[in-house]
Formats: sequence, C-alpha cells, structure tokens
Amino acid sequence: MTPEGPHAPLARPPRTGDAVDPAALRVLWVTETYPPSRGGMAQSCDRIVRGLRGAGATVDVLQLVPAVRPGQEAFRFVARSGGRDLVCPIEEDPAHALNRAWNALERDPRRHELTHVVAFGGIRPLTAAPVLAAWLGVPLVTLLRGNDFDTGVFSARRRPILDDALRRSALVATVSRDKAWRVAALHPDVPVRWIPNGIDLADWTFAPSDHARAAAWRAEHVAPGRRVIGLVGQLKPKKGGLLLLDALRRSGRHDEVHLVLAGELDAAMGDWLATHGADLAVTTLPFLDRFELLPWYAACDWVAIPSFYDGLPNVLIEAAALGVPMIAADVAGMADVLVDGESAVLFPPGDEDACAAALRRALDLDPAPLGAAARRLAVGELDARTETRRYLEALAATAAAGLASGRPGEEQGT
Repeated sequence: MTPEGPHAPLARPPRTGDAVDPAALRVLWVTETYPPSRGGMAQSCDRIVRGLRGAGATVDVLQLVPAVRPGQEAFRFVARSGGRDLVCPIEEDPAHALNRAWNALERDPRRHELTHVVAFGGIRPLTAAPVLAAWLGVPLVTLLRGNDFDTGVFSARRRPILDDALRRSALVATVSRDKAWRVAALHPDVPVRWIPNGIDLADWTFAPSDHARAAAWRAEHVAPGRRVIGLVGQLKPKKGGLLLLDALRRSGRHDEVHLVLAGELDAAMGDWLATHGADLAVTTLPFLDRFELLPWYAACDWVAIPSFYDGLPNVLIEAAALGVPMIAADVAGMADVLVDGESAVLFPPGDEDACAAALRRALDLDPAPLGAAARRLAVGELDARTETRRYLEALAATAAAGLASGRPGEEQGT
C-alpha cells in the first residue's frame, strides 16, 4: 500500500485471478494457535486450514504447543484428512524443540513435495517459519492476524524477529487494510495482500433452541425496555472494555442498557466493576466456546467492539453472520467492512465521548435494519469459501517464488 494511509489505494493491487490447482499445493503451516487451543486465533487457524484441505490442498500443520497433551505424540507426523499434524512441544527450551522438529522434517520423505511454508502469526511461528522455509527451499508466506504485528513492531526484543520474517516473505497477508499499509510502509519491496477473515455461514446459525434460551434469559433477567449490549471474547486492554464501561456511565443512558460481558476480563475491568458495577445492569460470563455463545448472541440487540486497535475480530464476523449489528471503533478491520449507520454505529478509537454518543445513537435506533445489513455483509464478503479462495490465490501467486538453490540435498545428489 502507499504511504498516504491505510485507506489509500494499494500500490500493488491484490491479484484475484491467479490460476491454481489446489492439488498441486503442499503447505507446511507453522502455528502456535490451533485446536485444541481455544480463542479466536485458534478458530481462525482451524477454519483456514480446514478450508484449504477441503479445497484439495495438502496442509501439514506444525503445532508449536506449550506441552504435549494426553493423546498427542510429539515430533511424529500424524495423518489427518487433507494432511498431517506434527506436534512440537516448546516447554522450557524452544530452540531445542525446534531443532527436533527440523530433524523430523529433514528426514520426512515427503518434504520434497512441499511448495510453501506459512507462518500463522505469533512470535514463535515468526521465528521458526523463515528458517524452515529457507532450509526447505520454498517460499515463505506470513499471515499477520493483528496482535502479532501490534506487539512486535514497537518491541525492542520482538521487532527484529518480525522484520526478519517480513523481509524473507514472498507474500504477507493481513486481515485489515491498515496492517497491510503499515507493513508496506516499513517493507516497500514485500508484496502485501489484504485477506479478511471469513466464517462458515452454513455452520454458524441460530437454532430454535438458541432463540428460546435467549428469550427465557431476557424475560428473567432483563428489565422491560432495556437494550442488551454484548462484549464478547478475550477482553484484553486493547479491546477497549474499560472505555465502554466509562462511556456507558457518561452517556446518561446506562439505565436503558443491560450489559453482557462474555469472556476473560482484564484486571482493570474487574476492579471497575467492583467499584462501579452497582450502577449498571451487568451479566458476566466466563470464556465460552463459540457455539456456547449462540444463545447469548441471540439475546443481544447490539454487540460492542470498542477496540483501540485490532485486526478483524472473529466476534465481528460472528455477529454479522447472525444479523446482530455492532457499536464499534472505526479502526482496523472494523473500518474496512462496517459502514456507519448501515451495518453499525461507529466512533473514533479511544474517544470516550464519541463512544458515549455512539451508545446514545444506538439506543435511539431500531437495530433490525442494521442487523440485516450486517448479515448481507457477511454473505457477500466474509464467507469462508471466499476466504479460502483468496488464500489459494495468494499461494498460487507465490508458487514460483522458490529459492533458486533448490531444496536441501538436491545439488549434492542425495
């Protein structure tokens, strides 16, 4: 992207017609967030891998895990539908573990079939994948999800790792346009694509029981006339939960709202609720797996995403697919896909007064038309099949970018 800003035209527009035979692709996918891990990153990783495998590509997943779980085998390939899994327990010595993972890869008779190495966010994949791609003699594709870039770019310790991965990449893909612009501004010679997250629309829908549970909960716990606003996910400081709470108090309309806080609250939010929570109607829930959230989405009139900075949160896509409109910060992936007054009520990130005004606007609106527009957005732009196609095109665009020296051992005739 050009240096003028995140919404300026792309200097290298994404190609959308790259011919690709998925069956010709064999990808080594390096990640530290993959099921059975929980959270949005693991969900996204699983969805993209399943999409590529389902389209006919072969994906071997190198899982960098804290420790081996029951039933897992370390440093051995385990066959899966559409590929294999190789578990690498990091434990206390990541360098030792990654050398052991390389031993397994180097002796794998199928390593010569690999066409790409993909780094899926996180500091350890960004550390390991460039090395593995160089040793395997295949192009590196780096997928930045948001937090990996945001925490790395201003960190004296992590910045060299991030920069090395970006410089070595045949392609960098980001989930928001502002991240694509920032990468391009720092590394103008690296091709960058914007590939937003997707969702399986057939798999993510309300059942009658979800509506029934939502209605029963509202009848028991929500005072008549109150709107339910949900804040969902891992509620870290960057997610703006504390800003939302302060803005709601300042809006003068907090007595018209019932808040649902579904996820892991950061300490500051917990302290705030202990001090001021008596003034608000609040339901707090533990971190829930995504399908456990369906009745709670059904109970919400609005979903709030007040992030200071972000990528393209899964909660946005999930809410949009279910037809729940959003009160969101006009930043990153939210700015890419949401339209103020059409599918969401937007406000500048970090602006408490503007957030309070957005809350007042939302309470005066009928959420149903905005929810219908959010659903149309999900169908048109955020479907998982569209996401898979875009990743296949990205892999096709880099298929010819292998190292000229070939794969290890080939020149020696071994």
